[in-house]
Amino acid sequence: MNDTLSKPDLPDRLSCNPRSPNYVEEIFEHDIGIRLNGKERFDVEEYCISEGWVKIPSPKALDRRGQPLLITLKGTVEAYYS
Repeated sequence: MNDTLSKPDLPDRLSCNPRSPNYVEEIFEHDIGIRLNGKERFDVEEYCISEGWVKIPSPKALDRRGQPLLITLKGTVEAYYS
């Protein structure tokens, strides 16, 4: 019963894409929030706290597999459980 209350530590780098080596399934069992330069972002696909960047999907551009291209935004990144 205590397992539901304990949350794993958030990693330095995390991706929402299951094909990525930075994907951790246990983290996504809980709600995660991301702040970039003090503003909360809801469209983050991947982040790195130590390097200070987040990747968000492009609104229109697609890669050759039909997935949205990712745009890198730099700044101060904070990850937290909601």
